[in-house]
Amino acid sequence: MSAQNSATVLRPIAVTGSAQAALGVLSFSFSFPATAWALEGFGPWTVTGLRGVLAALIAGACLLATGARVPPRSAWPGLAAVAAGCAVGFPLLSTLALRISSTAHSAVVIGLLPLATAAVAALRSGSRPPRAFWLAALAGAAVVLAFTVQQSGGAGFTTADLYLFGALVVCAVGYAEGGRLAHSLPGWQVIAWGVVAALPVTALTGALALAVEPVHWTWHGVTGLGYLAAVSQFGGFVVWYRGMAAIGVPRASQLQLAQPLLTLCWAVLLLAETLPATAVPAALAVVACIAATQRAARPKTPATVRTPATAQAPATAQASSGPRGATP
Repeated sequence: MSAQNSATVLRPIAVTGSAQAALGVLSFSFSFPATAWALEGFGPWTVTGLRGVLAALIAGACLLATGARVPPRSAWPGLAAVAAGCAVGFPLLSTLALRISSTAHSAVVIGLLPLATAAVAALRSGSRPPRAFWLAALAGAAVVLAFTVQQSGGAGFTTADLYLFGALVVCAVGYAEGGRLAHSLPGWQVIAWGVVAALPVTALTGALALAVEPVHWTWHGVTGLGYLAAVSQFGGFVVWYRGMAAIGVPRASQLQLAQPLLTLCWAVLLLAETLPATAVPAALAVVACIAATQRAARPKTPATVRTPATAQAPATAQASSGPRGATP
């Protein structure tokens, strides 16, 4: 009865955590097309600054409305990593990359991000996922990398790739630290304090950029900027960090293997890009890798679980029969 009740309680938590992490991935999959739209009306530094300022205003309002307390000092280093990686570094570097590269090619950073996030989380927490997990994660990353490189025409290592590599590193650190903090802080507060902490930097960046970069108030530009601020910079992280806290950083990070392929779908629908013929096989391979990582990272259930009734039996037998009658 006790074991059944525990399983009943844990199962909805796992499903809910996976669903929240998946919703975060879906939200982030629109980020690159939204950035491409935002660049139609604003310069890259302006986009980075304004999305950060708007996200901080939304987050600050939520913190004030709920009466959230300032996190303890022990959480500040992690929040600084979230601010630097997720609120400043990744938005800036990915925006600079998208200015000189296609959405499809830039999706390579998302293809490698799950593996990088899992690696950073393992190093940071000292956890050791099983070998099967790493093999499946590496396979999924290889599939996504091969797919994005193939559809980009096999372009060499460019300036955009340098931006993407830097974005990959800082975002992986921000994801891992945010997932770790979400165990002690509500997930939405992790990203809320992160974007608020980055406000001095994003506000200064936006103010300086507006003075030198041209601004065109187009529908695409405003819509893209609004999505980046409200969803990519804040709302998506709320469910993403909650999902990571519920099912663990390594498992949640591997759900993001599907993000590049989702991004390519939105690029076709929203940016009129042509979808390569290899998209469907790659999508099926990525789904298989995701399933493998989820299975490998799932905690193993003990073969035998004692209920209170069975737990008392050995004690009774031992009392009547002595040590020889005890169950080993």
